[in-house]
Amino acid sequence: MKSIIYYVSIFCVGVLAISCQNKTTKDIDKVVFRYNESANIQTLDPAFARSMAIIWPCNQLFNGLVQLDDSLHVQPDVAKSWTISEDGKTYQFTLRNDVRFHKHPNFGVDSTRTVTANDFEYSFYRLLDSNVVSPGAWIFQKVDSFKSINDTVFQINLKEAFPGFLGLLSMRYASVVPNEVVEDKSYDFRSHPIGTGPFYFKFWEENVKLVLRKNTDYFEYDQDGVRLPYLEAVSVTFLPDKQSGFLQFIQGNLDFISGLDPSYKDELITVDGKLQEKYNERIQMETGPYLNTEYLGFNLDAPGPTQDKRIRKALNIGFDRHKMLLYLRNGMGESNVGGIIPTGLEGNIKVDKLYDAAQAKLLVDAYKKETGQKSVEVVLSTNATYIDIGEYLQREWKKIGIDVVVDVTPPATLRQGMASGKVAFFRGSWIADYPDAENYLSLFYSQNKAPNGPNYTRFANKEYDKLYASAFKEVDNSKRQAIYEKMDAIVADEVPAIILFYDKAARFSQQDIKGLGINPMNNLFLKKVRKN
Repeated sequence: MKSIIYYVSIFCVGVLAISCQNKTTKDIDKVVFRYNESANIQTLDPAFARSMAIIWPCNQLFNGLVQLDDSLHVQPDVAKSWTISEDGKTYQFTLRNDVRFHKHPNFGVDSTRTVTANDFEYSFYRLLDSNVVSPGAWIFQKVDSFKSINDTVFQINLKEAFPGFLGLLSMRYASVVPNEVVEDKSYDFRSHPIGTGPFYFKFWEENVKLVLRKNTDYFEYDQDGVRLPYLEAVSVTFLPDKQSGFLQFIQGNLDFISGLDPSYKDELITVDGKLQEKYNERIQMETGPYLNTEYLGFNLDAPGPTQDKRIRKALNIGFDRHKMLLYLRNGMGESNVGGIIPTGLEGNIKVDKLYDAAQAKLLVDAYKKETGQKSVEVVLSTNATYIDIGEYLQREWKKIGIDVVVDVTPPATLRQGMASGKVAFFRGSWIADYPDAENYLSLFYSQNKAPNGPNYTRFANKEYDKLYASAFKEVDNSKRQAIYEKMDAIVADEVPAIILFYDKAARFSQQDIKGLGINPMNNLFLKKVRKN
């Protein structure tokens, strides 16, 4: 076990490269951004950035052709501009000529070099390499080919038009990496990455600490012409217990925490989702839409009362979402829901009045009278994390004449049951992979029926499928949004799933943190963050 003196040495010499004698701890704190990652990370290679735990540090280390702003609009990154052909199938990117890789001996005399279109060609082929086995290869499913035209022009040809393609290219999988370093068999790129980002890799003791340093050659500037980033370093710890991480934050040893764990939720926020008054002078709270839709899905191929639209609709309108969120989630979610598309994406619709227990009971009574059934029973399959919501719904639905059995199963078993069709009524959620409503609407496209796709409800609707196909061919954003709204309205009307709520992102930071921001993907970018 290494001594405390060892870690202090690493922090003072390796992280900030300054003399401990000339800098106080308070001075150091002003230039280092500190957060804890309870989930740990297995790699710093963007080709394997499949979870937020990996994506967050990779965001600081790498760049792609394009990036997203906090409103999820696509912005230039290494590509300063691009054109899209009229048929929506050919994308041509013009690259900046001032983007350089972090220093490494393999680059030769200058220990660095400028990024070219050949680097993107290499990086994208690497994602598709069967020997690499990247989980990000799927982002090129609709790509026919790509090539570098010259050093600053890169072209991608699609098999068919796909309006959400630029959003896919903003994913960390599509980062540019250097061939000279990645292919060096004597070098472990997984644990010593070389990118182009605002911070470069300095130190990683796995399960203990990760340190990134300011890239003084970074190509982006702020609106005043000041080179980014502002911070000198990023320090990530790996305490596995979220309660411990929260205590470190309250004590001022961390600058930021994301989300609300049950272990500290009530300590930090009130029942109506406000910051507890005692923390108002010490902590900042930011909330906003999060592209995560929580829902209950019906397997429409399974026999039973949920085959009848009246029962599905009765279940949908037979409980108060606002009350559910207030008492079970401290108001952290949006109860005014419509279809599957969450707030924050184009195509989202809202239903003015959803909760109507009296109408729900009439629908159930009509079903019973027509079928001659004296009772209606359904089984809701969920996991232990959502048992509180399951029990709440069970009580509410009893009032409208539906008996619900809450079947609690392990998450893996539930996912398998959804894919195989063995569960008739199940709890699910969908977090966006990329910022386009198609990502959500694909859940109800008939060609995506599980186990071959994410359509776990086995929903099939000819008009819906026709609209889904037409959306791919539409390059006009406003017209495509209108198509999405029609599709979302079909979902809301046919009720293949009950939308419980649209999730919210919550971020908490110390009062001296400026420019952190929040976005519907809950991505973390630190290049514009200051500590005052």
